Amino acid sequence: MSDADDGQDLGITESKEYNTGEWYAEVVQKAELANYGPEGMSGFIVTRPRAYSLWESIQNELDGAFKATGVQNAYFPLFIPESYLEKEKDVVEGFDPEVAWVTQGGYEELEERLAVRPTSESIIAPYMAQWVRSHRDLPLRVNQWCSVVRWEATDTKPFFRTKEFLWQEGHTAHETHDEAWNETMTRLDQYEDLYRDTLAIPVLRGQKPDHDKFPGAHTTTTVEALMPDGKSVQGATSHHLGQSFAEAFDLTFSAEDEEERAAHTTSWGLSWRSLGALIMTHSDDQGLVLPPTVAPEQVVIVPIWQDDTRDDVLQYATGVAADLEEAGVRVELDDRDERNPGFKFNEHELKGVPVRFEIGPHEVEDDEVTVVHRPDGAEETVSREGIVETTEEHLDEVFAKLYATAEETLAEGVRDATERNEILGTIGQHGGYVRAPWCGEEDCETEIKEQIAAEIVMVPFEDDEEKHVHEGEDCAVCGDDAEETAYFAKSY
Repeated sequence: MSDADDGQDLGITESKEYNTGEWYAEVVQKAELANYGPEGMSGFIVTRPRAYSLWESIQNELDGAFKATGVQNAYFPLFIPESYLEKEKDVVEGFDPEVAWVTQGGYEELEERLAVRPTSESIIAPYMAQWVRSHRDLPLRVNQWCSVVRWEATDTKPFFRTKEFLWQEGHTAHETHDEAWNETMTRLDQYEDLYRDTLAIPVLRGQKPDHDKFPGAHTTTTVEALMPDGKSVQGATSHHLGQSFAEAFDLTFSAEDEEERAAHTTSWGLSWRSLGALIMTHSDDQGLVLPPTVAPEQVVIVPIWQDDTRDDVLQYATGVAADLEEAGVRVELDDRDERNPGFKFNEHELKGVPVRFEIGPHEVEDDEVTVVHRPDGAEETVSREGIVETTEEHLDEVFAKLYATAEETLAEGVRDATERNEILGTIGQHGGYVRAPWCGEEDCETEIKEQIAAEIVMVPFEDDEEKHVHEGEDCAVCGDDAEETAYFAKSY
C-alpha cells in the first residue's frame, strides 16, 4: 500500500455553511448518490444504488407501518386520460401548468391526450368507485409506490426538485368525515415517526393554509423539517379530501339505512424529498453522514497492517466482521491491498458510514477494537469480548448525536415576530421559522413572498393551543385582527 495514496481527491471542496447549494450537489455526486440526467433532459436524475438503498430503507419502514394499519398495495397506470382529470376541475387548475402530455403513440395520433401522472386521485378514484358498493366495503385503503412527473420550470436539485420523482401515494375511502380525518392523522403520525425514529430528523406538524391546500381537498396536513441553512422542507403531506373526489367520480356506497351516500376520501404521500432532507440535515464538509438506521453499511472495518502482521490482523478483523454479520449488523470489511488506511478512512467518511472499526497489531495483541464515530470523530478503544452488544450501543449513540444536533437546529430556528418588518428582518438574517399572528388572508403571505421569497409553510391544528395564542392581536403584516398563528419560512 502506497503512503502517497492518501485519498485527498475524495474531499468535498465546497462549504456547507457558505455555499450550501454547491456543497449539496458535490456531496450527492461524490458520495455516489446520483448523476444528472442526459443532456437535453434538464430536471431528471439517475439514482445510483447507494441512494436507492436509502429509498428502500424508507420504503420498507413505511410499507410495514401502512400494512399494519390495514393498507394494501396496488398499482395504477402511469397515464391518465384527460377526461378523467377534467372530472375534478380543481385538480386540472392546480396541476395543469406542470402536466406532461402524451399525444402520439407510435405513428398514430391519440384520440384523447394522456397525462403523465402528476398525482393519481383522478385515476384511482374511478376504480375505487367500482370496488365500493356497500358500507361493508369500507374503509377501503390502497397505496402505490411509483414515480410521478411534474414539469416544473425550476433548477434541478437532486431529490429536492426534479421533474420525475419517486414517492408513495395512499388513497382511502370512508363512511364518515371523522373516520377520514382519523385516517389523515394516522398517516401524518406515521410520517412523523419515520422522520424522528428512522431519519433522526425532528419535525413540526400542522396544516397548510386554505389557499395552499391540495386542490380539491378539505384539509391538507403536513410535517415540516428545518434544514441547517434555515430553509424548510415539506416532509410529507396527508390530505382529508372530503367528498369532492367521491362526488366527481361517483364513489358512493349504500349506508346501513339504505341511503346512497358519497364516501369521504383521503390521500397521503411521501417522496424522495425525504432523501434530500436526510442528506442536507446530517452531512458535513467531509461528505455524507447517515444515521445507522438507513446506512447501507452500519460499520466498516479497516484493518491496518505491515507485511509481518498482515495475516494476524486480517484473521482477527475477519472474525469481528463475521460476529457482526451473524448478529444482523450491516458490516463491510475493507481489506483492499491497493488502498492505504488513510484513503479508506476518507472514502468511508465521504460515503457516510456511521461507525468505523480500526484494527491493527495493537488491537490484536490486546484483544480490542478501536471505534470511531463518523459524525464527530469521537474515538474509543473497546474490548473484543461482547463486540456485538458494544456495536449496537455505539450505533445508538451515533443516532442520538445526529438527532440531538437536528433537534437543536429546530429549537433555535423558531422565532417570533409581531410586525411585518420583524418577519422580513428575522428571515433575512437568521432564516428558520418565524411564528407570527395572521389574519388569514393570502394577500398578507403574498406581500412577504414578494419581498423575501418566504411563505406560510404551516398553521397549527384547530385543537392546538398555539392555533389561538394570537387571538385579539393584530396581523403582523396588515394590522387587521389576527385569526391564527402562521409559520413563515423559505422552503425547498
